[in-house]
Amino acid sequence: MSTSGPLLGLKVIELAHIMAGPVCGQLLADMGADVIKVEKVPGGDDTRRMVPPEVDGESAAFMILNRNKRGTAINLKSEDGRSVLRRLLATADVVIENYRVGTMEALGLGYETLRQQNPALIYCQITGFGRTGPYADRPGFDLIAQGMSGLMSVTGEGAGRPPIKAGVPVGDISAGMLAAMGVLAAYIHRLKTGEGQLVDTSLLEGSIINTAWVSAIFLATGVSPQAIGSAHPMAAPYQAMPTANGWINIGAANQANWLRLVEIIEMPDLAQDERFVDNALRMQNLPALVEILSERLRQHNTADWLRQLEAAGVPASPVLSIGEMLSDPQVIARDMVVEVEHSRLGPTRTLGSPVKFSATPTHISRGAPQLGEHTREILGEYGYSDSEIEALVAAGDVIVG
Repeated sequence: MSTSGPLLGLKVIELAHIMAGPVCGQLLADMGADVIKVEKVPGGDDTRRMVPPEVDGESAAFMILNRNKRGTAINLKSEDGRSVLRRLLATADVVIENYRVGTMEALGLGYETLRQQNPALIYCQITGFGRTGPYADRPGFDLIAQGMSGLMSVTGEGAGRPPIKAGVPVGDISAGMLAAMGVLAAYIHRLKTGEGQLVDTSLLEGSIINTAWVSAIFLATGVSPQAIGSAHPMAAPYQAMPTANGWINIGAANQANWLRLVEIIEMPDLAQDERFVDNALRMQNLPALVEILSERLRQHNTADWLRQLEAAGVPASPVLSIGEMLSDPQVIARDMVVEVEHSRLGPTRTLGSPVKFSATPTHISRGAPQLGEHTREILGEYGYSDSEIEALVAAGDVIVG
């Protein structure tokens, strides 16, 4: 269990699989909550079978989403299995689930039922489209949410090119973060009133909140923006551009940085060019601007330009690969790559906690659990005797690691 963090002592039951729910659980676990991951019988979380890649037979995807949690596996199709879960939920502070709408109700474990037993329970549900509305019953995946949110229409190289989804599951990850935020807000409300409540968010909403700039354009103009590569829809120059040996991101989006940029690249006349005098004109003439800047930037390598831009205070960066990012000194300094002890593999590397606290520091203390790894430990804490646990195992109601 966690031994530090601002949520130390919070009991969380994670009835979640794949990504959005486990992201929520992981964020809470990093902040000190005791997160018990309840996996299905048989097989456990489907992420266990998302291979390759794997590390000595263990799914890399499962391990990176589920470290810092304890794990058990309960057969929710059996009455005795559901009885075990009810006992866990009777004293839980939070439950997280991302099944399809109606699944938990069909098992007799929906929010309205559980709140009768535990009125202080915070019940967090993450679905594809939310609990209400005409699409509530539809299954949802990140790809589907990215398409329906409009994200894929503004991601890619431009009009006439195929729609592109973001290279990472932004809908899943954003929904998980929204869920964690909702849980914390509900927890504050409970501290004030003693009342639990239902927290409801979805992959669709997690994707939609990422459309802020492009939604603003449509709401103001009635015109749906198109994909523009790495460029910003409202400011220029603000995008990736080629150099002699690769690519560089330049964020000279405001007037002061634009004027600094033209001095650095030794093209001061651009500041007086009637096409580029202010941001509105630069946006109107973006293709011409990018062509001019790209021709100049190709004359030196990325590192040379970065040194000059950094010295002048113009925001810029290289375009790193994932491997380069994970070894970057700033990433290492911020403890975003950490080593944890996996019960079978020994020391393994994983991502660190993205939120730091001065008074209640987070601590990533354990690797992802193997299927049913902590069943005996957890059930013992909830009053089950050794013989009762053995009977549950023999009947297939729980799995022990």
